[in-house]
Amino acid sequence: MPDLDRRDFLAATGAIGATALWSGMQTESALGFQANDTLNVACLGTGGRCRRLMESLRVIPNVRIAAVCDIYDGHLEAGAKLADPKAFRSKVFQELLDRKDIDAVLIGAPDHWHVPMTVAACAAGKDVYVEKPLTHSLAEGKLVVAAQNDHKRVVQVGTQQRSMPHIHKAYELFKSGAIGTVHKVHLTWNRNQDRFKKVPLNIDPAQVDWKAFLGNAPGQPYDEYRFRNWRWFWDFGGGILTDLMVHFLDVAHWFMDLDHPARATALGDHFNSAGLWETPDTIQCLMQYPNEVEVHFEGTFSNARNGAMLEFMGSEATLYLDRGRFELHPERKKKIQPQELILGTGPRGADFYDTPDGELLHVTNWVECVRSRQKPRCPAEAGVSGAAAAHLANLAYRQQRVVTWEEATKGL
Repeated sequence: MPDLDRRDFLAATGAIGATALWSGMQTESALGFQANDTLNVACLGTGGRCRRLMESLRVIPNVRIAAVCDIYDGHLEAGAKLADPKAFRSKVFQELLDRKDIDAVLIGAPDHWHVPMTVAACAAGKDVYVEKPLTHSLAEGKLVVAAQNDHKRVVQVGTQQRSMPHIHKAYELFKSGAIGTVHKVHLTWNRNQDRFKKVPLNIDPAQVDWKAFLGNAPGQPYDEYRFRNWRWFWDFGGGILTDLMVHFLDVAHWFMDLDHPARATALGDHFNSAGLWETPDTIQCLMQYPNEVEVHFEGTFSNARNGAMLEFMGSEATLYLDRGRFELHPERKKKIQPQELILGTGPRGADFYDTPDGELLHVTNWVECVRSRQKPRCPAEAGVSGAAAAHLANLAYRQQRVVTWEEATKGL
């Protein structure tokens, strides 16, 4: 990789804002509008994560948040505040998909709704930005890829690392062969956060359409804690592996052209969440891939050492990545020179940095592709791949054994 002055690179990445990314895009899309026409987007599931994405969406030129949907009145009202003043509101997402004035949808609903909403949106002729993990089970993968391809939709999965400029530079470095042969990849997502206390949330059940929230999940009584902490219950989420691991596992798949593990095993514990969470608050998993690659992930909510990061451990050097930097650490007695590129300010391995704004870049890439009809940076196939590895590891954890891809996908 050529030498790059950090200030020059920062200046360049600063130019990768929404306005600059639109330059030169005057081709007519398959939906029949020019790049300077308004793109009308509906947002489905306007909880906290979706509203964060809406903050990015609303600064992109010629995009209008034209409709919002959530099954909880509180979230619906909060989402409406970020939308166009005349935006349509509903608790029924199909009502938004049926509207002719909606061009695309952004999905921030819980995991078990990602595929049903994406499939329905594609069938309705809408392009889709959907949060990760794309799938809630191994069986859903083929369904969502078929919906994307059969209806010729642009589907972007929300693993925003694929749009971060320093990770693209690291990709070039990796593909140059500089770090040598990689047999081991190390991933972490460690936090020291208290998310375990069960305190009154004072949500009025009358404001929640609990049956709609459940969707394809088994019937069960309304539970305020599960409603607000759904990620840690198997009916709605997949815990640390699907919520956090998939971010950097997706990068590993992308860099190394991996699809899915051949087998996986995992160990987990409820050190702080016993009696509350179904998914573990601390977990380690090992995944073995067909092409002589092992991926090790560790995650916990009890300690933040190493934070959120990825290391490709090569024969010549180790390539370290997080959301704000990359570092190249040569092996002893190797001729390769150390390198680093630091964009974000904050502690090494932080979950989020002020720079680069990966969410804005990733949502902007989706909007660009909706207009140009090009493939986005993380299409459905990539989203299925990363989520499937997490599902395999979760199966291994729940069954307390090594689980192979062949047996887990038999009949799917």
